[in-house]
Amino acid sequence: MDFFNTHSIFFTVLGYQMSYLEFFAVITGIISVILSAKASIWSWPAGIINVFLSAFFYYQIQLYPDMFLMVFFFATNIMGWWRWANPKPGEEDKKKELKISFMPLKQFLILLAIGIVGTFLIGTLASKLHNWLPLLFNLPSTYPFVDSFILVMSIITTFLMIQKRVECWIIWLLIDIVATYLYFLKGAKFFGVEYFIFTIIAAFALWHWIKEYKSYSKTG
Repeated sequence: MDFFNTHSIFFTVLGYQMSYLEFFAVITGIISVILSAKASIWSWPAGIINVFLSAFFYYQIQLYPDMFLMVFFFATNIMGWWRWANPKPGEEDKKKELKISFMPLKQFLILLAIGIVGTFLIGTLASKLHNWLPLLFNLPSTYPFVDSFILVMSIITTFLMIQKRVECWIIWLLIDIVATYLYFLKGAKFFGVEYFIFTIIAAFALWHWIKEYKSYSKTG
């Protein structure tokens, strides 16, 4: 049995063949996001395991921008783990970890505009990969612009999460809705279910982070 091959089937449910790789990538992803929603620092090491498994999965279903995104996530999970554990003076919460905060509205809108431009640029590049590097990418990228939206906006919101900005969950909501649609289109149904669950978790996380932010003024 090749654990990292999507053709190694773990079980079949409702006619859908679930590979070991897809199953455990999804489970570790859900664990990581639940921990993030609760503002737990343990979300970062759980995320490291998730991105390692997901990278293998995305490569095999030709979602190349998502595959590259996992390399980025590996590095940022390490960054986020360190940042939350080592707040600067005045940034500590009651657990001596980084406090939740808001960012200026103008800065947030600028980031969204950058995300739109980046989606167009990366999507154009992704649609050409099979022509430029046919030995590495023997099949064309599927839904390159939708996939690139997920990539670009995930990069932006990950840096917001590293800084524990509430706005990261607004962007995660958008990403999760789009990703749910994409993975069902690709036939990766368990990943589609995963991102539907992520959408619900992101809504809860937005509420929970705002609630915790407001609690600082009551205890300060």
